[in-house]
Amino acid sequence: MQREKKIKAKQHLHIQDCWFSTQKGFKIINELGSSGTPFLFIISYDKKKIFAQPLEELDDDIFYKLEGWRNYPVQKREEDFTFSLSPIDFTIYKTSLEAILEEIRSGNTYLLNLTFATPIETNLSLKEIFTYARAKFKLYFKGEFICFSPERFVEIEGNTIATYPMKGTIDADLPSAKAQILSNEKEMAEHVMIVDLMRNDLGIIGSDVKVEKFRYVDKIKAGNKELLQVSSKITAKLPSNWHEQIGTLLDKITPAGSITGTPKKSTISIIDNVENYDRGFYTGIFGVFDGKSLRSGVMIRFIEEKGGKMLYKSGGGITIDSDTKSEYEELIDKIYLPF
Repeated sequence: MQREKKIKAKQHLHIQDCWFSTQKGFKIINELGSSGTPFLFIISYDKKKIFAQPLEELDDDIFYKLEGWRNYPVQKREEDFTFSLSPIDFTIYKTSLEAILEEIRSGNTYLLNLTFATPIETNLSLKEIFTYARAKFKLYFKGEFICFSPERFVEIEGNTIATYPMKGTIDADLPSAKAQILSNEKEMAEHVMIVDLMRNDLGIIGSDVKVEKFRYVDKIKAGNKELLQVSSKITAKLPSNWHEQIGTLLDKITPAGSITGTPKKSTISIIDNVENYDRGFYTGIFGVFDGKSLRSGVMIRFIEEKGGKMLYKSGGGITIDSDTKSEYEELIDKIYLPF
């Protein structure tokens, strides 16, 4: 019976175009999970475009890495490369940030992740950047975009779902960098708000929600420098048939709280009004279900290519205590190639 169900799902899904609208996309994800079919999924920030395709039928110009899960060989970079960027003008950034601060003062948001698209130039192709990049979560999609993200979204093992919101970044070379980031009141407030939001999100789909680790620090490579990033781990219990409703579960907890803000609904509305571009797949999520477990990442550290030009999308969380110059510098610090 299970084998027949799996074959039926594969026959239904063997189509050329695997992009789906919101409702159709999450339905397809449910069907793949129900049949136990290993598959890759990609969900845009606004959830209007969803990709889902069985791994054994995966197009040969899509590559992924989710920690130890990957479908391409490791290759080291042997030649030098060029890389330059043209950041948004500070006055434009300041105008947007001040508009957000006014929304915060009005009580419409408490934390908002403000992002921009920055033109970059490099002698490397998207495929080369993807191949050489060091990151826990990587995706290359058909020469259109890549991400090399340090941030998990959710993982499911057994009946336990875990999420790892990441908020707080500092240059690892600064004196007492770890102590600085952990004692910074603005960073603490921002992190607490995101942890609270993600606890609530997991509570929508699960039970027995717990913050298992609060504000632990990881070191990541950021071009010529290293960054410290602060994360927490939150878990919840799911029903034993969770694999039959993967699409439904993902729909309820996306977009990721760490790249929107809180409260989520009103903050998303403000983002739509304040940001000067379309996020597209940037800050969406991607992941793999292997038939038993699920891993996913948030699509940050993101580059897309259009008309031969590359755009690097980056941002950071804004609170009432945000300093405009510091936030602008953080936006730029996150534009790097992790070689």
